[in-house]
Amino acid sequence: MLPMFKKLVLTGCILAAASAQAQTKLTLGHNAAIGNPKHEASVKFADVVNEKSGGKMVVQVAPAAQLGDDVPILTSLRSGTVDFAANSQGSISSVVPEYSAFGMPFLFPTLQNAWTVLDGPVGEELARISAAKGLVVLGYWDNGIRHVSNKVRPITTPADLKGLKIRTPPDAVTIDIMQALGAEAQQIKFSELYVALQQGVVDGQENPLMNIYSSKLYEVQKYISLTSHKYEMTPFVMSKRTYDKMSDADRKIIREAAAEATKLNRKLSLESDQQLLGELKAKGVEINSPDLAPFQAATKSVTEKWLKGPEGPFVKQVVDAAAAASAKK
Repeated sequence: MLPMFKKLVLTGCILAAASAQAQTKLTLGHNAAIGNPKHEASVKFADVVNEKSGGKMVVQVAPAAQLGDDVPILTSLRSGTVDFAANSQGSISSVVPEYSAFGMPFLFPTLQNAWTVLDGPVGEELARISAAKGLVVLGYWDNGIRHVSNKVRPITTPADLKGLKIRTPPDAVTIDIMQALGAEAQQIKFSELYVALQQGVVDGQENPLMNIYSSKLYEVQKYISLTSHKYEMTPFVMSKRTYDKMSDADRKIIREAAAEATKLNRKLSLESDQQLLGELKAKGVEINSPDLAPFQAATKSVTEKWLKGPEGPFVKQVVDAAAAASAKK
């Protein structure tokens, strides 16, 4: 081999090795099915990060609880072994209790009302509190307005929930709401929910329509009642350990990509309910819209309880901000 050719080959190998070393691989975990707005936004985030960084940063998306359910992923985030998560409001409240405030019953009449509050001073304060717990908020994604489904009967009044075993996430507010309505709340991992419903471990569950559809819960649930009992966000968060190691330029890319992903997530969430009503009916699900006044009356005690609790001052901030956002519409 000619000396110059040897030199070129050696130089090429060195450059290739340097390029491989320069590439940063990052992980993003969530528990939703492929096709869910949470997953679509995660893929969007990964694509934009790759594009804006010129391939320097590669985000690997792990859907459907491949990296564990929400609670263990939070532990991994705080230790830095997972870099990003589209987590759940209920699970993250175990680390940052203030997230519970956004789950007060019937707090937000529309998704836009919730976004107004989340994108304002209250959301900024929540991000500061989260950072102190090792979680960098990149965006408040949407997990929609929640409704009850079950296999026994349509829910037309709170009395129809009495005695039904309803699965909830490990979220204290949701448990309080279901108990106030007379249901027996039971906590089961979302990744195990389909089988639990199929085998009759529980009679029903509560989730936004997009989660019911993307996880095919309609196959094991005959009735969906549009109770609209609770709004829930999806905090899109990053490990502060990972964030602190990044350059300002890389942080800027992450923030810009997260903004685009947040916009897509909210768009898909907003579009999903009306579209999915027809599709779920076509699947043979019976859907009813109960009078919500009795449900609102039955759950007033939940908000009163939380206003008196340790997070009461922050709950009041959120409740007041929600009222102000609703008044502007």
